[in-house]
Amino acid sequence: MSIPTVHPYPFDPTYGYGLEALLALTPPEAPQGFDAFWARRYERALKVKPQPELLPGASDHDDWHVREIRFTSTDRVRIGGWLLTPKGREVQRGIVVGHGYGGRDAPDYDYPVKDAALLFPCFRGMSKSPHPPISGNAVWHVLHHIDKPERYVIGGCVEDLWIAVSALSTLFPKLAGRIGYSGISFGGGIGALAMPYDRRIDRGFLEVPTFGNRPLWLTLPSTGSAASVQAYRRTHPEVDETLRLFDSATAATRITQPMLVAAARFDPAVAPPCQFSVANALPKSKFNETFILDAGHFDYPDAAVQHNLLCEKVRQFFGVT
Repeated sequence: MSIPTVHPYPFDPTYGYGLEALLALTPPEAPQGFDAFWARRYERALKVKPQPELLPGASDHDDWHVREIRFTSTDRVRIGGWLLTPKGREVQRGIVVGHGYGGRDAPDYDYPVKDAALLFPCFRGMSKSPHPPISGNAVWHVLHHIDKPERYVIGGCVEDLWIAVSALSTLFPKLAGRIGYSGISFGGGIGALAMPYDRRIDRGFLEVPTFGNRPLWLTLPSTGSAASVQAYRRTHPEVDETLRLFDSATAATRITQPMLVAAARFDPAVAPPCQFSVANALPKSKFNETFILDAGHFDYPDAAVQHNLLCEKVRQFFGVT
């Protein structure tokens, strides 16, 4: 165990929670209309024709065919990203890979699943998906239309994920029933919100997911997006009602697909109690597993060892070599 004890933060990134307390956390109850809100958005997203466009990638790779991809999401937002397909291997499954709140500058060539078509979309407003006036800076991105539940940018990003699945299904129709989702931090929270309503996604991996247990999320100091929302809330307490609709732990109670969640005990950017609220919310099942990291969003002595173990878990979880 190598949970950091020395750090530069003016708060304790374990928040005083031991493992037993983390594992005892439960998700908030859903507000009235939660499922109808998301089901309505999913139905709308399914009507969008993504019309994926593939372009030559800017770089070559020994193991992957690299192409840039563009497709159309809801509200006619153009989403950019990358598509990797394996060289010399048959595509056995598809995986949509979401990014953290830093955006994405390139695909992850070291992703541990090698027999898959990997789609790396950039969520609206970020990196290769600029969409003014949405800011590409996480500090402002997380606040875009936060006062309007139907237009809040987080909902749009969930729709981008659903339509990424549509785009992958369009390009590889034989992969129906074998498309997974993998998301870290911001992408983990988006995945938890999206998966209950999209059964085309057959399984999901969420690493240090955010947006879980919003009532607690709003009270814990953070270096991440929570800090921006906390500052906004000081003068706009009514935002609590919006955020109840965008609680990834509440949504996770509704996920029925097999899930792997990696949750950290120390994390200055995504408070561990919020991560574990997502993991604990998943229905008890032999197909679900929580992998415990010593830390997230922070370097620590055993990071490489734990990362390698987690990569092997991910490889096995998605069922291809």
